[in-house]
Formats: sequence, C-alpha cells, structure tokens
Amino acid sequence: MSMNFENQVIVAENLVKIYKTKDTEVLALQGLDLVIQRGEMMAIIGNSGSGKSTLLNMIGGLDKPSAGKLFVDGKDLFKLKEKDLVDYKTTTVGFVWQNNARNLIPYLSALENVMMPMQFNNVAPIKDKRYRAMELLELVGMEHRARNRLNQLSGGEQQRVGIALALANHPTVLLADEPTGNVDTRTTQVILDMFRTVNKELGTTIVIVTHDREVSKRVERVVAIRDGKTSSEFVTSHDYASKLAGVEGFSSGEQVELAVLDRAGRLQIPRALLDKLELTSNRLHVHMDEDNRIILTAPDR
Repeated sequence: MSMNFENQVIVAENLVKIYKTKDTEVLALQGLDLVIQRGEMMAIIGNSGSGKSTLLNMIGGLDKPSAGKLFVDGKDLFKLKEKDLVDYKTTTVGFVWQNNARNLIPYLSALENVMMPMQFNNVAPIKDKRYRAMELLELVGMEHRARNRLNQLSGGEQQRVGIALALANHPTVLLADEPTGNVDTRTTQVILDMFRTVNKELGTTIVIVTHDREVSKRVERVVAIRDGKTSSEFVTSHDYASKLAGVEGFSSGEQVELAVLDRAGRLQIPRALLDKLELTSNRLHVHMDEDNRIILTAPDR
C-alpha cells in the first residue's frame, strides 16, 4: 500500500490488536486494512465487539496497536514517543464522545470549556484563544450560550459545544464515537449538519463510529467492520453534493455495498447471503462465467 500522505490522512495496514488478561487473549483486530482520504467525512459501523471502537481508540492515540502499520497525518503511531503522543492527541486529533461528561467540564461555561484545550498551546495569547473559542461556538450555532454552564444546556446543546471543543486546536482529524447515541432524531440531524459544516468550511476529516445505519446513510462512505477486519464498504451511487443539498426522494437504497478484498484476495461474505445458501460445510464452489463474474454456489449435497 502506497503511503501517499498528501491525499491519505489515515492509513491502516494489516492492523492487529490483542488484549491480554491473565488467562486469555482477545484478538480485537485481525489484520485490518483501511485508507481514509484527507477531507473525507465517513462512518465506521459494526456490531458490538466487531473492533470499531478499538480502531477509533488507536487512531486517537488512546490505545497502542499490537502489530501492523498505522499512520495518521503522516505520523507513524508505532514510533511516537510519549511526549510526541501527548502533542498528537492535543493537536492532530479531536474527540467527540457519546457521553458529554467525557467532553465537557460541568462547572465551566461553554466558552471556558472550548478554551480549555487551548491552555496546552502556550503560543497564542489569551485574547486570541477567546476569539477562537467564540468563532467555534458561532460555527456550531452556540455563540448565544457562551456564558451558560452545562446544567443550563440541553443534551443536544452540550454535544454541539463538545464539537466546538474538539476543534479548538485545529485538529486534522475529528473522531466521533456514537455522537448521536443520547439524543433524539431531530437533534441527531442538527449534529450531523454541524459535522457537515465543519467538514465543508474547515476541511476537517471526520470519522464517525456508529451502530446506527440511519446516521451512516448520511455520509459519503461507510466502512463495515466484522470480526476485526474490514468486511465491506457502502458508497453512494449518485452525486454526494446533491445528497447534502437535501434532494427530495433520496433513499438509503442509493448506497451500494461493496465487498472488500484483503491483500491475499480474501473477502467476508455477509451472513444473510450465506444463510440463503443453506451450507452444510465451510466449502463453496467458485467459478467465473463468460461475463467475468465470480460465482459462488453451494456444493452438491
């Protein structure tokens, strides 16, 4: 895989993560491959235990990979020293969590919360930090609530402040872990609109981990993880700009699922399709027809 960091902001190659306890080992990622383009807004989906949150934590520098390769914005996460890792988590990536308690400090105002990450940046004077924080609150539509503390804000408002906070130090990548999990449908739409605004106006790469297919249907590309590997991708089959403009009649059927081959030519076949074959073993006939289509069929019983 070519490490073309001009266009590729995240590159994972044969990524492995093993969690060890006293008695067992859990293989959370099993040779995952993934490339995310600079300026992309995409989602990662998967069932509980599939490895999607593990991947997000490793991209965010919160957990270390066991093997493989992982580059973010040209930085090799296997080689970062502790001091470099602190800088990386402060400036290269920003986090938006499902639980607002992980985003925000309750006894601070919205403005003070957004300014908090900037305290690690000793270059800019305090007035510039305050100006930057107000700009971000305006970007997410919360400038009128700048002086309010958390108990004066709704869950959706808190999440919008959390997005502004995550952007405080100009991160290249914004990581969002189930950011709409605790809000209603209307607020979910508002938050997704915020992400689109950030993606469009700031050029920030946005990676959303979610189990909600309704959320993932509203982004350009979706990567599905199954059993610790990239199994398939969902891509839009029409112009993405039209989708974002709210074209009437857009439906989820316009997202096409594509199987992902690993470097050895292996792929994961969706369980729903396998069930229809009613297999009695783990073997399949594989052949190619005259139109160069690969056909999988159950062996004769």
